[in-house]
Amino acid sequence: MKIVVIGGTGRIGSRLIEKLNAHGHDAAPASPQTGCNTLTNEGVDAAVAGAEVLVDVSNSPSFADDDVLKFFVTATNNLIAAAKAAGVGHYVALSVVGNDRLPDSGYLRAKAAQEKLIKESGIDYTIVRATQFFEFTTAIADESMIDGKLHLPPVHYQPMAADDVSTAVARATAGSPVNGVRETGGPDRVRMDEFIPAALKGNGDIRELVVDPHAKYFGTELANDSLVPGPDAVLGATTYDTWVESKR
Repeated sequence: MKIVVIGGTGRIGSRLIEKLNAHGHDAAPASPQTGCNTLTNEGVDAAVAGAEVLVDVSNSPSFADDDVLKFFVTATNNLIAAAKAAGVGHYVALSVVGNDRLPDSGYLRAKAAQEKLIKESGIDYTIVRATQFFEFTTAIADESMIDGKLHLPPVHYQPMAADDVSTAVARATAGSPVNGVRETGGPDRVRMDEFIPAALKGNGDIRELVVDPHAKYFGTELANDSLVPGPDAVLGATTYDTWVESKR
């Protein structure tokens, strides 16, 4: 099966292409590095031409509210037009668990807008919503700093390894369109205000913690289950301890 992966040179995309090609598919990356810019539309038609499946695992270069919304809306409209012209039969996109219930986050609003465009495109699709990556733990902590202290809410979340995210997207790509959403998450449900400080401490990064029910996560307050996948989610196999050990 011929597959084009938008964002195919990145963290998830490069792993995804490896997995797909190892299983006999013909998967190729498309990104600004390969001459495909979904924001300007440069090279998009050429990249998508001949593809049976289009997979979008790209991300905005800027997370500012206006920038990220512009990126996902513009890029998705350009990709939909190219996919229709190429006769793509399956549009797969990587999204975020909880984006449909956290409208105060500019990033998650943008992901919700992306999903809406895909759902209304008329192309058969599968949206894979994943939880936060282990790899982003420090970035989440950095975003949560206020006056030199780590402010985290006492809520659950279910982080996962990026490699398990790519596996979930690969399975969706190789399968038939579901015309709906699939969720994936890590194997363990943990408390954000416990997991993140412990993970940081394991790297010798000790920060003063303030447990704050009103602490914001990328612009939004969280309810206890805001970032947790539903009961039908397919869970990754990699625990945090296993992931840490693999990095040594």
